[in-house]
Amino acid sequence: MTVRDAGLAPQTLFSRPSLWQAWLDVEAAMAQAQAEIGMIPQWAADEIASKARLDLFDLHALERSVAETMAPIVSLVRALTGLCGDAGRYVHWGATTQNIMSTGMLLLVRQGHRQMLGHLASAIDVLGGWAEEHAETLMAGRTNNRHALPISFGFKVAGWIEELSRQDQRFAQCEKRLFTLSFGGAIGAMHSFEGNGAALAVALGRRLDLGQVLVPSRASIDTLAEYVSTLGLFAMSAGRIGNELYRLMANEIDEVAEQLGDLVIGSSTMPHKVNPKYVVHLISTAAQLRACVAPALEAGLPGHEGDAASNQLMSRTLENASMLGWDLAKRLETTLAHIEVRPAAMSDNLRRSANVIASENLMMVLAPKIGRSQAHDVVHHAVTVATRDGQSLVDLLLANDKISAHFDRAVLERALDPANYLGESAAIARQSVSLASEVSSELRQRLPRQDPQQTGKQTA
Repeated sequence: MTVRDAGLAPQTLFSRPSLWQAWLDVEAAMAQAQAEIGMIPQWAADEIASKARLDLFDLHALERSVAETMAPIVSLVRALTGLCGDAGRYVHWGATTQNIMSTGMLLLVRQGHRQMLGHLASAIDVLGGWAEEHAETLMAGRTNNRHALPISFGFKVAGWIEELSRQDQRFAQCEKRLFTLSFGGAIGAMHSFEGNGAALAVALGRRLDLGQVLVPSRASIDTLAEYVSTLGLFAMSAGRIGNELYRLMANEIDEVAEQLGDLVIGSSTMPHKVNPKYVVHLISTAAQLRACVAPALEAGLPGHEGDAASNQLMSRTLENASMLGWDLAKRLETTLAHIEVRPAAMSDNLRRSANVIASENLMMVLAPKIGRSQAHDVVHHAVTVATRDGQSLVDLLLANDKISAHFDRAVLERALDPANYLGESAAIARQSVSLASEVSSELRQRLPRQDPQQTGKQTA
């Protein structure tokens, strides 16, 4: 079994069998890289690679050994050595525990990362479809939870698309620094590799498809903290989308809804109640992922050239964040796929303030004749009276000689029509359709057809 064959899910990405196999993959790739540069015999490397399969191990015996040694790599190396016969003399040649553990973990992080990107691409595809379909779907724009100006739903979605496009850029930049090989022996200066440490790093990095660093120090874990922080920003964006959808699902708004089957139960005591199911898990997962950022930054303060306390904190935090990142992208895709957009409800809600929501437009129509400040005050006063007393805003304005002298009813009514005051909403929404297509395509271009073989063979 190899990392790519493990059939993992977010919750099992870092399960014990997955980690053990990832560590064996690193041992196998290291042996082949060492044979390539003449550090160990090729026949020994081939034998080590052929035996670095967890399905060949006595897992119960391995578990007992780990419990005794409290050093999983030592137990794994002993078991692999026993399987390799004479080639066992060359197992784990010059490496140290942290080299194997951190590199194996990084392989699993990369697998989870790629899964996350795939789900994110699909989610962005859904948003692109919404932006196109609803480029001109009228709704009330809201600030401070109050009606502000009319917009289109496509414009709202465009904001989500662009925010996720920036997140894609962050991931792409972070990947270059994250997926690098830090393999420098016991303390990072390659003492045990007989002057061939740099050559080994190049050969091993090529086989594992990992980049190079100048100083493979065990204390340099800022790239891991950066990745968790980047995941935290993704969680912020996904959480914002989730919270917005959640608010729009309220009975009083009802502008979007989850498509749930008739057998779905919302409450055990209130038969009428059908609660949102998908979006609440999206919001919760996003919150959990954001909470990983602080411990990742704390873990990035190791002492000297290595610190087990920092390593353990970073490992646990990175594992948790990677699983949550994959899970969050999957939940975002699933949630969006189950959302029903309700233009009729958007129109109904807009009518609550349809006679005043375009008052800014009216003010700007009046401004050339009576001045901008006076236009603001006149409209504000008229809106206050119309709202309080239930009178017609247009009638109140026409009763003002300064207004009626320059404008007739048709001009005022046209200025107050929300459909005539969408600004650039529709144009922005349509531009975001292209952006969504570009981003989802770019995300998928970074996904290999299959994960690189991690058993010592050079990756394409």
